[in-house]
Amino acid sequence: MDPLNSSHDTTQPIDVRSYFVRGRNALLARADFGELYVDYYLHQGQHGYQHSPSHDGMLKEMLAALTLHSASRPWTESWAWTVHMSDPLLNLFVTGDNRRGTVVGQIFTENVKDDGRNLFLADLVRERGESRRSAVEFDGTDPFRIVEQYYAQSEQRPARYFRHDTEDFVMVTAQPGCDLAWFDALDDEQIRTIAETETLSLLEQRQYRWECGCSQERMFSILAPIMRSSPEDLFGTEEVVRMGCPRCGARYIITKEGLEGYVEETSPK
Repeated sequence: MDPLNSSHDTTQPIDVRSYFVRGRNALLARADFGELYVDYYLHQGQHGYQHSPSHDGMLKEMLAALTLHSASRPWTESWAWTVHMSDPLLNLFVTGDNRRGTVVGQIFTENVKDDGRNLFLADLVRERGESRRSAVEFDGTDPFRIVEQYYAQSEQRPARYFRHDTEDFVMVTAQPGCDLAWFDALDDEQIRTIAETETLSLLEQRQYRWECGCSQERMFSILAPIMRSSPEDLFGTEEVVRMGCPRCGARYIITKEGLEGYVEETSPK
């Protein structure tokens, strides 16, 4: 099997549990992301790339932040976050689909425009509903603090993120009537004992896994219009082109012969 033209399809889901904190009017979502991160690294190994440790840590925590956020939202929603940083200069991209229970992400460090500001873009797509985009500026590089700033500026309720353990994270969001003094005073140590100090009522359990859905055929469908109109611009004198999925970084080798066959098969008869 060609690792550049195949997909890892044995991903293990993680459980995300959501609780209502009684007497505080807050929602708490928690998950251990160990299994998801294993699949994230298997994906990198399969496609032959890796990120620097500092960038890697940012992406992993942004994936956690998005997953916990998604789990606290309606089933009919899909989210995509693009985080543009000026120092270090990079873009983080993460996306999650509640219907499919999938999350995926990628880091971009090349050809990133330096405009001297930090910008967080949040795109929401609702099933049979209108899409929405929010854009906020932020300070710092800590993924959890960045998302908290997004919540403060764009969402209808504040949120806070906590590190329960190395790969075990918690998000707490304030609901109407929340005890904000308690909410604002929370820290990592209090979160680690919150099950003993507060009354938590389990609301829901969802599962999420690392999965993009990209494939060689999808790459063919993207390139087919160019192949039909100007194949010389696509291949030049080469017999293959290499493509990277912008959602997950998967790498694909597209042969001229293979693409020609796809175009012929999909052209109107």
